[in-house]
Amino acid sequence: MLHKVVVNAYNFWLVVFVAIGTIASAYGLAIIGSTVGQPNFYTYFKLPAQGQPGYAHTTNMIGALNGINSAGAIVGCLAQAWTADYFGRKRTMQGGCVVLIIGGALCSGAVNMGMFLAGRFVAGVGAAILACIVPIYQSEVSTAETRGAMVCVTGIMYAVGYTLAGWLGFACFYMKASSPYSAFAWRFPLAFQVTFPLIVLAGSSLIPFSPRWLLQKGRRDEAFEIVKRLHKTPDDPNDTRAKQEFLLIEKQFEHDRSMKVRPFELFRTAPNRRRAFTAVMLMAGDQFLGIYVIANYGVLIYSYLGLSGGIPLLLNACWTTFTLVGNTWTAFYLDRIGRRTCLLIGSIGCTVSAIFLCALSAKYLGTEDMPGLRAAVFFTFFYIFWWCFFMDATQYVYVAEIFPNHLRSQGVAIGLSTFYLTSEVTLVAAPVALNTIQWKFYLVLIVPSVFYIVAIYFLFPETKGRTLEEIGALFGDAENVVSHWYDATEEEREKIAREALCDGGENSNGEGAKPVTVHVELS
Repeated sequence: MLHKVVVNAYNFWLVVFVAIGTIASAYGLAIIGSTVGQPNFYTYFKLPAQGQPGYAHTTNMIGALNGINSAGAIVGCLAQAWTADYFGRKRTMQGGCVVLIIGGALCSGAVNMGMFLAGRFVAGVGAAILACIVPIYQSEVSTAETRGAMVCVTGIMYAVGYTLAGWLGFACFYMKASSPYSAFAWRFPLAFQVTFPLIVLAGSSLIPFSPRWLLQKGRRDEAFEIVKRLHKTPDDPNDTRAKQEFLLIEKQFEHDRSMKVRPFELFRTAPNRRRAFTAVMLMAGDQFLGIYVIANYGVLIYSYLGLSGGIPLLLNACWTTFTLVGNTWTAFYLDRIGRRTCLLIGSIGCTVSAIFLCALSAKYLGTEDMPGLRAAVFFTFFYIFWWCFFMDATQYVYVAEIFPNHLRSQGVAIGLSTFYLTSEVTLVAAPVALNTIQWKFYLVLIVPSVFYIVAIYFLFPETKGRTLEEIGALFGDAENVVSHWYDATEEEREKIAREALCDGGENSNGEGAKPVTVHVELS
């Protein structure tokens, strides 16, 4: 676990760097929440503001902006399922950055709603490619002991994206509507999302290929050198740990290569179907917990709860900022607490918060009872505590690690596609529903969430501490798991170490400069 492990600094900063791209994925999703709080946005596109005749059309357009983004995201998920295996994780990451830059440019430069919608679609494609490929890559370059923390960096970067979107939206709110540059209030925040994929693209030549993908392509020596560089530590000058890990990876790869991979392989065997079902349940359940509704329409929710002016944008910014604290905590403790436990705690906490928000909205919405309305606002913040501490980063860790190496890109695509597909229900319906049926819309989120909690308890196995190659045994696929570490005895581990030294010693004299390492100690 992380509190007992020495983490190779190169491995750590590589994981952080690739995750910078997911800042834009989160930012692009969240920025609409700030955009709909900018008065000039309504004026420029001739949309009636809240309280004006014709506002129903505005809510339809807001829903369409999120719906078209989710549609693009589904395309991006499915596209990377093929490109990640054919071109590799690194090239797919680079492609996702290019697509997202184009989409961001179209959104920020939109001269009409059609161009804006086209930009949102393209940006959705790029954002989803990065949302899928980054946790896949992170999981494949991390050790079993640190994988939870390493992939949690994606959750932290998502929090950074949401936080930046919230505060930029709040800052731009105070531009004078009479200014000839008033469109800057919504154009600049939209343009800012291209910053992060530009950074990743500029430094992408420094990103190594995934060693597991290199093995699939027959580039064994290159894969071995990358594993050694990623996991070298000063107390292991002969790269014993790297050789052990590479031996386990290679054994599993040799077995996987003998297996026939057919179209729709994810659905052809019982273990694979269980993996796919778990990914679908995970991501659909997380969506129906209501995170996207509050994150993207928090400004509208606060307005319905009696707040006005810049206060809804300020609260939205504070709400998103808190996610940084929670996701960082998850990175330190997920490998200790476990994935399943975090998902159970978080889903129960989010559902209880949504129940209270629903009840308070039903009683006080449309009244002048400010204490009751403020209590409803409190439960949106109580909700985010449970989400960011236990759910946000954990979902990316879990969905990226439950699939075998040769099906991981397709499996993650199924999971994330489900997330975006269900967002078509929540995000497209939310602005219209909040304006018409109001508090009753929360029931659409609460009822599925109860079933989701039951599914986690009975169907989701715990994966902490296991190598990617041996997780298959938890899904009934033990016969296809040829490398074991988690349940190995000391004698078996010593045997693996001896075999690794004999098998992988030809390029391992241990000479050269030792990399800097990061020591993470938790009391």
